[in-house]
Amino acid sequence: MDFGPDRWRLYRLALSEAGRGMRGATVWSLSKVFTRTPQPVRLLFAPQDLRTADPTIATDIYSGFFAFAGRAITTSGRSPFAFAPPSRAWAEALYGFGWLRHLRAAGTALAQANARSLVDEFVSSKLGDRKTACDTQVIARRLMSFISQSPLILEGADHAFYQRFLRLIGQHVRELERHVRSGALPQQQLMAAIALCYAGLCCEGLERHLRRASRLLARELERQILADGGHASRNPRILVELLFDLLPLRQMFASREVDTPGALLNAIDRMLPMVRMFRHGDGTLSHFNGMGVTAADHLATLLTYDDMRSQPIQHAPHSGYERMEAGRSLLVMDVGAPPPTPLSTEAGAGCLSFEFSSGSQRIVVNCGTPRIAGDAIIQASRSTAAHSTASISDVSSCQMVGDRGTWLNRRIGRWLLGRIGPVVISGPERVTSERSEREHAQVLTASHDGYRPRFGLTHERRLQLAPKGNLLEGEDVFWGEGAATTEAVIRFHLAPGVRASRAQGGRVVMLVLPNQEAWQFSALPVEASVEDSVFLAAPDGMRRTEQIVLGIRPGETPSVRWRFERLARTFNPGQPSEANSDLL
Repeated sequence: MDFGPDRWRLYRLALSEAGRGMRGATVWSLSKVFTRTPQPVRLLFAPQDLRTADPTIATDIYSGFFAFAGRAITTSGRSPFAFAPPSRAWAEALYGFGWLRHLRAAGTALAQANARSLVDEFVSSKLGDRKTACDTQVIARRLMSFISQSPLILEGADHAFYQRFLRLIGQHVRELERHVRSGALPQQQLMAAIALCYAGLCCEGLERHLRRASRLLARELERQILADGGHASRNPRILVELLFDLLPLRQMFASREVDTPGALLNAIDRMLPMVRMFRHGDGTLSHFNGMGVTAADHLATLLTYDDMRSQPIQHAPHSGYERMEAGRSLLVMDVGAPPPTPLSTEAGAGCLSFEFSSGSQRIVVNCGTPRIAGDAIIQASRSTAAHSTASISDVSSCQMVGDRGTWLNRRIGRWLLGRIGPVVISGPERVTSERSEREHAQVLTASHDGYRPRFGLTHERRLQLAPKGNLLEGEDVFWGEGAATTEAVIRFHLAPGVRASRAQGGRVVMLVLPNQEAWQFSALPVEASVEDSVFLAAPDGMRRTEQIVLGIRPGETPSVRWRFERLARTFNPGQPSEANSDLL
């Protein structure tokens, strides 16, 4: 296997990152000398925090129990900042101070005093993981948290604490402006711009900084929010997180009677229908490119701010997704190339994967991104094998920094991992998709060339959804000059709770959903096997499930046809099928 092209891509990426680092170091040194810390005069108001708060968590925090990102520590009277963080995600949550919303929800004097004490402790002590605390996005999140929860922090505080708090806001503004000038990565730039706008709108005395932040915000939104409303990372979760920050920001511009950047208004209007595109009947979002657990209450709250009650987008060519609906059935498919390298730290090798649901019941899923897991599991969750699509010779369609291959794991690879994370360095370059209609059935045809450089094969997938939604037919085709010994494996990961059993020697797989709705999977000309799988994005952690697997040699069998067919509302093996059984 020739890794030559990937090797040179890695070298070019390393050179680019080294140049960015040198420019950043120069700007950082000069800014320390010539940039003064802005001093807000006073806080004018606090924006609304749209994220759900739980007052019971305030009791946990007061008792010294800090649980974030699936990990927890008990402080036993010590400062939470004195402990080595159990994970990077835990540290980001602690130093982002988003948990202040739970203390505010408690609404007690004790919670207020506790919040003020923890903020003062963080500022005045030298404890903690300062590397994480000084990350651009963590600083931005902390600044937004401090401003949003300032009524909690400042109520009952004396004048000296109020002045210290204003200086703290000014220091955060200065640090973020330094990060921006130092060449922060795109997503960091956008988060910094949002936080700086929060500060400029909510604090008197930062008007000049607000003008700069507004220009930066407009620039980054135009760059990162695509014409169809998707984020350039192709990650549904980032869309949701951004909307939680952008919706209050829109309201703040209106409240201050400051001209709202047109890019902000346009971005929100495009993003909300795009979020709906990924939403299935159970209220959760499709698991593509870093999407993990859907906080259903958060999402429901978010969508209430969709003034137009927009309809889901069906065709998102810029983001690389397609959605098909018929009857109770819904399908969302990934038909896009990998995102730009700096935005690909969570992207998966799931080109042509799809998720399929019937009403509120998921049937076919991708494995999703775990909320908390080790590097090996996270890396596996991004592989092609963790998606409902086809892989060749157990190799992913994308190569990432940190993938197997010793040259990727040493020297430059390790340095890049520390600098910008496990980004995608190669993958499908030509991804095509076409929609049509045939006898009132929706047809989607897509292909990608991610396996052509290594195996000489192009993967093409054709899907047809019947008008009533009771039949999904598919065909996977492999064409090119791939070796006859090459093996292709087509996987359909089943949602948790779906029971699968083989029949007719593997030509048929019976599926019973949690609501007892019955479906039948069949394939030609190969037999299907049922193997163990795991769903990584369940709210209660990883869930064991199953997957339907089809294995072929493209040199001998270049195409496989398969179908999912609804049998009856309540499972009854003797009841006839709704669909015409001679379609396959």
